[in-house]
Amino acid sequence: MAHYSGKRLLSLDVMRGLIMVLLAAESCMVYTSLQQLEPAGIGGVLVDQFFHHPWHGLRFWDLVQPAFMFMAGAALYMSWSGKSVRGITWKGNLKHILIRCLRLFIFGTALHCVYAGKLVWELWNVLTQLSVTTLVAYMIIRKPFAWQMVFSAVLLVLTDLLYRMILMPGFDQPFTEHHNFGAYMDTLLMGKINGDGWVAINFIPTAAHTIWGVLAGKLLASGISAEKKISYLFIAGSVCLVAGYALDLSSVTPIIKRISTSSFVLASGGWVLLMMAFLYWLNDIKDWNKCAWLFTVVGMNALFIYLFFETVGMQWFNGFVGIFIKGFLGFAGTPEKISAIISSLVTLFAEWYLCFWLYKRKIFFKI
Repeated sequence: MAHYSGKRLLSLDVMRGLIMVLLAAESCMVYTSLQQLEPAGIGGVLVDQFFHHPWHGLRFWDLVQPAFMFMAGAALYMSWSGKSVRGITWKGNLKHILIRCLRLFIFGTALHCVYAGKLVWELWNVLTQLSVTTLVAYMIIRKPFAWQMVFSAVLLVLTDLLYRMILMPGFDQPFTEHHNFGAYMDTLLMGKINGDGWVAINFIPTAAHTIWGVLAGKLLASGISAEKKISYLFIAGSVCLVAGYALDLSSVTPIIKRISTSSFVLASGGWVLLMMAFLYWLNDIKDWNKCAWLFTVVGMNALFIYLFFETVGMQWFNGFVGIFIKGFLGFAGTPEKISAIISSLVTLFAEWYLCFWLYKRKIFFKI
C-alpha cells in the first residue's frame, strides 16, 4: 500500500470545487436562463451541453456525476491512507465509514422529500448512490490494483447481464426508457418509476467510478515520478474512452447515462480520468494556480454547499435574490431574460462567497 505523504494535492481540491461550482450554477438556474435566452443556433447547442442527454448519447453534463463519484473515491483513499499511517486499522476505521454512508443515505433520501414537499421514499439522489458506492469501494480498498480493476469490470458485466437476461412483463426492453430492468427494480424498491428514466440500481455500475477514484488516489499518492502518474492516468482514460465508445458505435451496449450502462461508465470514466490528468499536470506539476483558489474554497466545503443549494437555495435563496436583482433591473428597463441571467449569476456568486467566508475562517463541514 502506498501511504499518502500528507501533502495536499491541489488538483483534487480544484476538481472537487469545479464540480461543485458547476452543480451550484445549475441550482441557481444559470443554464436554464441561458437556454431561454439562446434556445437555438450554436449558442443553443453549447448550452445544451449543460443538460443531461435525454437518453442515448453523451453530453458534458453527463460527466459531472461520474466526476463526483470519482473524487469521492480519491478522497476516500487519501483519508484512509493518512489514518493508516497514524496507526488506525481498516477495521478501526470501518465504523466511521458506516456512519458516514448512513448519513449520506439519510441526506440523499431527505433531499427527495424536500423536492417533493412531503415525505417520499425515493433512492435516485447522488448522495444515496454514493452511500453505497463508498461502502463498496472501502470494502476492497486494501486489495491489489489488479483485483480492484477486475472487480469493477465484474460490476459492469453484471449490470449488462441483469438488463439483458432478466426480462419481466412490461420491463423486457433492456435499453428502452421506463421498460428496462432498472425500472422494474424501482417498482420493487419504491413502488414507482422515475419519470425521467433514472434508476436506483445505478449504484452497481457507478461503484466502478468510485473504485477508479480510489485507484487514482493511490496512484497520485505514490512515490513514482509525476510523468509516470500523468502517463498512467492518460492511458487509463484513453482505454476507457475507446472501450466505451466502441461498445456504443458497434451497437453492443448504447451509452445511456440515466441507467448507467457499461459503455456510459467506461466513456464517462475515461473523460474524468483525462480531466484528472490535466488538472494534476496544471496545478501540481506546473504550479499554474493563480485562479485555483476560486474553486478550492468551494471544494473544501463540498458537501455543505451541495446541501445548501439543494435545500435553502432552491427553496428560498434563489427567489430571495431574484426579488431584488430582477426588481431593480426591471425598473431600469432590462429585458426579462437578461434579468434572469444576471439574477442567477448573482445568486451563484453569493453562494460562492459563502464558501469563501467559511474558508477564510477555517470552518469546514464534514460527515
